[in-house]
Amino acid sequence: MRGLWRLTAVVALASQVLGTPFTERHETGRCSIRGNCGGGGLFSPSLPCSDNGLAKEPQSKLRSKLVEICGPKWSTGPVCCDEDQIQTLSENLDRAKSFISTCPACKDNFFNLFCTFTCSPDQSLFVNVTHAENFEGNLRVTQLDHLVSTDYASSFFESCKNVKFGPTNTNAIDFIGGGSKNYNELLKFLGKKNPPFGSPFQMNFPVPEEYPEKGMMPPLMIAKKCNDEDQNFRCACVDCPAVCPLLTKAPDTNSCHIGRLPCLSFSAIFIYSILVIISIIAVSSHIIWGKHTQKRAERLRLLQDTTPSDDEDEDDMLHNREICNCPPKTYWLNSICDDAFSRLGYTAATFPGITLLLSVTIICILSIGWVRFEVERDPTKLWVSPKSVAAQEKQFFDENFGPFYRVEQAFLANDTYSGVSGPVLSYETLEWWIDAEKRISELQGPETGSTLDDVCFKPTGKGCVVQSVTAYFGKNIKAWKPSTWKGRLQECVNSPVSCLPEFGQPIDPKLILGRNKFYNNNPSDAPAIITTWVLTNYPEGSQNIKRSIDWEVSMRSMLLSLQKEASSRGLRLSFSTETSLEQELNKSTNTDSRIIILSYIVMFIYVSLALGSTNLSLRSFFKTPASSLVEMKFTLGVVGIAIVLMSMSASIGLFSVMGIKVTLIIAEVIPFIVLAVGVDNIFLIVHEFERVNISHADAPIEDRIAKTLGRIGPSILLSVLNETIAFSLGSFVGMPAVKNFAIYATGAVLINAILQVTMFVSVLSMNQRRIEDNRADCFPCIQIKSAGVQLGDDNNDTPLHAYHFDSQNESMLQQFIRRIYAPAVLGKKTKLAIVFGFLGLFTASISLVPEVSLGLDQRYAVPDDSYLVPYFTDVYQYLESGPPVYFVTRSLNITQRSHQQQLCSRFTTCKSQSLTNILEQERKRPNISYISSTTASWIDDFFRWLDPSLQSCCVESGKTCFEGRQPPWNITLSGMPEGDEFTHYLNKWIDAPSNEDCPLGGKAPYSKSLVVDTKDNTIPASHFRTSHTPLRSQNDYISAYASARRISQTISILNQIEVFPYSVFYIFFDQYTTIVRLSVTLLGSALVLIFLISSILLGSLQTAFVVTFTVIMIVVDVIGTMALFKISLNAVSLVNLIICVGIGVEFCSHIARSFMFPSRSMAERAQNKFSGRDARAWTALVGVGSSVFSGITVTKLLGVVVLAFTRSKIFDIYYFRIWLALVIFAAIHALVFLPVALSFIGGAGYGDPQTDGGLEEDLANRRYRAFLPDVDDSDDEN
Repeated sequence: MRGLWRLTAVVALASQVLGTPFTERHETGRCSIRGNCGGGGLFSPSLPCSDNGLAKEPQSKLRSKLVEICGPKWSTGPVCCDEDQIQTLSENLDRAKSFISTCPACKDNFFNLFCTFTCSPDQSLFVNVTHAENFEGNLRVTQLDHLVSTDYASSFFESCKNVKFGPTNTNAIDFIGGGSKNYNELLKFLGKKNPPFGSPFQMNFPVPEEYPEKGMMPPLMIAKKCNDEDQNFRCACVDCPAVCPLLTKAPDTNSCHIGRLPCLSFSAIFIYSILVIISIIAVSSHIIWGKHTQKRAERLRLLQDTTPSDDEDEDDMLHNREICNCPPKTYWLNSICDDAFSRLGYTAATFPGITLLLSVTIICILSIGWVRFEVERDPTKLWVSPKSVAAQEKQFFDENFGPFYRVEQAFLANDTYSGVSGPVLSYETLEWWIDAEKRISELQGPETGSTLDDVCFKPTGKGCVVQSVTAYFGKNIKAWKPSTWKGRLQECVNSPVSCLPEFGQPIDPKLILGRNKFYNNNPSDAPAIITTWVLTNYPEGSQNIKRSIDWEVSMRSMLLSLQKEASSRGLRLSFSTETSLEQELNKSTNTDSRIIILSYIVMFIYVSLALGSTNLSLRSFFKTPASSLVEMKFTLGVVGIAIVLMSMSASIGLFSVMGIKVTLIIAEVIPFIVLAVGVDNIFLIVHEFERVNISHADAPIEDRIAKTLGRIGPSILLSVLNETIAFSLGSFVGMPAVKNFAIYATGAVLINAILQVTMFVSVLSMNQRRIEDNRADCFPCIQIKSAGVQLGDDNNDTPLHAYHFDSQNESMLQQFIRRIYAPAVLGKKTKLAIVFGFLGLFTASISLVPEVSLGLDQRYAVPDDSYLVPYFTDVYQYLESGPPVYFVTRSLNITQRSHQQQLCSRFTTCKSQSLTNILEQERKRPNISYISSTTASWIDDFFRWLDPSLQSCCVESGKTCFEGRQPPWNITLSGMPEGDEFTHYLNKWIDAPSNEDCPLGGKAPYSKSLVVDTKDNTIPASHFRTSHTPLRSQNDYISAYASARRISQTISILNQIEVFPYSVFYIFFDQYTTIVRLSVTLLGSALVLIFLISSILLGSLQTAFVVTFTVIMIVVDVIGTMALFKISLNAVSLVNLIICVGIGVEFCSHIARSFMFPSRSMAERAQNKFSGRDARAWTALVGVGSSVFSGITVTKLLGVVVLAFTRSKIFDIYYFRIWLALVIFAAIHALVFLPVALSFIGGAGYGDPQTDGGLEEDLANRRYRAFLPDVDDSDDEN
């Protein structure tokens, strides 16, 4: 390949400089150079001799050779070249032909330029020798001027600038023109003196119009265009954009907008505004009409005697006395549930020992499954279903082409400049980094002793693929001086093929020089350099992969040491190895585990203390310490927490036996859910039992437990059923992270609920016996006889062991809710303000929903102090090349001509909408397609390799393949092989190396690009390689994946073949193609089921609607918070949104049921201030509001606040922020909005079968004032 750079040496083969002036005469039929005068050095090619003589008629052999090389126009007339020149010209043009033969126009222009320069009979008119030196009696040329017209030079460059060279996935101009950007640069490159690989002398291309030498002019040549009308010179679409068919317009991915607002946001704001305007008009009209009615009533009262009689007053009093806010009608299903739970509670309380033993036994049996406990850590098995298209495609790719390479990468940046990145390169830095790379290459694995040479990828069989700027200097900076290294760097950046590394393939500067907006295209000013080590990958668990991982351990240690060295030099080194992400994720989990455990410990302690003091206050503890020691329930709280842990253990054991692996999400989230659900239920059971102890103090404990569970059991059933079904919906999702979470959550919540209504109830009955036996909490063997608990005062006949309760023992929270909060919230004016305030919040959240982005930034998945954080930042900031992408064909018989035409692009009969033609067109709109590089088309390069004119490529039995074949090789594909012949030559090509004589060999670039089935003569799998644009954000990755999917579908549909895209990151982003639809489906289905279950168990469509709508508001408000805090939607946040549904139901269901089935005693208390729905809403708030607040709100707040101290961004963003928003929004909606909404549109209530109507009288007779009217219960209107 390096010999290619000698192709410009043909200019040196024309003549000798015989005297001074060197080219004395410039006229038609006269030469300037001719013949060879020897080399300028030991390894330099021969220099031409100056010869200003006349052109001569060539011999027939020379004429034939010249016509064969340069075309039929040279079949007559004299020439200025000899046989040696023609031979050298042929050799060098053949090298160029390998790169440009796919575009006939470019090839013809290139050949014409050098054939004319070498052999034109009018050579002296456009070639002027300006410097020569003596050699054995002759003058050999060292410098000359070559006149080329601007039109020809420009057209020549235009015809070649887009020609592609498939094996390296680059432009041919990079090889023949050093990456020239215009025709001046191209000519300058071709004429630059650069032996032994370039021209042996300096050839200048002055502007013809400005050239001072008289009698000289450029030759009259007309360059062919790549879209020439002559089909013999017309190039393919991939090499000439002008001939490409227009692609169909890409689908519009922009969402609907009205002005700057998304349509959803605009609609929500518009509807809310209309609602507010209508409400203002309605309220104003109501007030005006009320005043008018009042005035009219006053006038009528003046005309009539309206003084009420005593009888009427008495009738009204009796009528009001008979009014009760407890509906007399009962609901049959509630009665059934009530009876069932009563029986269950009675049984559990009657046989507590058996119940406890049975519960613990079952839990232990289920927990045996822990022996098969496994944690799934592989990200590919977490986020993608094994049945998903992406997973199956990855499996197909790995099985046929091998796993994608293992990549180790390092960024060296200069952060010493304030605010910007300064130049990183200097002579000293290069010297240090070359030494650092040498140390890395000499590393050995600590266990296997493997070295880089053992594990690296070697495409040519020699030289590891290490893409580094040091390769431009041959890894020996001392070969250049401090004053010349920048020039060397610039040369290599301009022409990477002239600075080949050990593995023999040019390195794209974009892969090794980091750029940003401050980079001014001067490579020595690059703010970062990038080094990439590519290792061969193998199937998981193989011995080879263990060796690679072992070597990576040593590499990681070395790079960590190099970070300190870089810092001492004022530089910053960031890096990543193939195993880094998994290791840092595990490190993050280990770090977060302490915070998570602390969070749960805080919740456990609070629950134990709060539950143990439900009927105690600090005042009562000091007033009657003996009674307080008996009445404490700390042990009960510990048992409640133990039940939560038991349910999690049983769930994990049960599903581990089934082979369902635990994920980190499960370990981190399930305790949160079970605590939220379980603690609330425990508080409700205990609070209700305390009320029953007051109202039925004389009843046996078993009966009191039965009444307690009969009343609160259906409420627990309602919440647990809703949560269980909401969570279980996730089990129908293919994504393992979501599916496994849903299964474990469903099991844990269900088992926890069962244990609460059985095991906990048994412990509750035992605890009550302990209290009534005056035994101390936590130490039941100690009996405190002085406790003296009693039902009433000393003058009342009461049982010996009765539960003492007075008005002062009502907690401050319960008093606050009953006396202040509930009346305030349910005031007429307050209710209206609350409704519109919450609807406004709901509207604002809806308007923010379109702002929620998709993705999961990798920087959030690792600890803040992880060495990967700066690496990910550098990738986004500096890397100018995107990841490779492969378009894979599957089950396609490419040995048939029709299928060949569906894939190729370099031949005239290739389909205009073939795979490679479409990819080339998509490359031209990178902002839509996210494709940046030319496609490496193995089939085009294979067919070109068969070209018999490339005599050094396909050779068989000493003879050029396809030479003299009929039909002959041609650009119409008619002479190309099919069937057995196709696979025969394909196998030869795959084994053919790439070299300077034939760079089209398939071994290095394509050996892993296709699978050849010699037995059936088919190609079951092949791929076409290109690359993405630089991807700098999660949105870029998601869009790139979506675009690749769109392109592959287009190719498949237009060609009726199966094509799919593959890139190493696709499997992680496959979830985002469906995550929005999946989220809507899961959340929507859960809400529909919540509505149905609530309708059935509550016996009211209206109340079920209010509950469901409240949960919707909670979820939408959380989503709005996600938009505000830049929390993206992904599998983690989707799990949390499912949690929002479950926890939202937990907050709302108990209040809704208390509203539908109000306690008679509570409802009668409410009639002092409220009636109808307002009274039942007041009853619900007073009855269960304190349990909701203290049982779940405070518990969760304490646990969530601890998460604020985590070092992991993923916990800070996706757990702390979302859970904090969830707790706050769920609490205010359940305790503020829900009662108000129920007071407006709640369904008609039902009687509670557990209420006997005697509580009020019983309390009054016993002088228990806890729930009797007091000075705070006035009839003042709010």
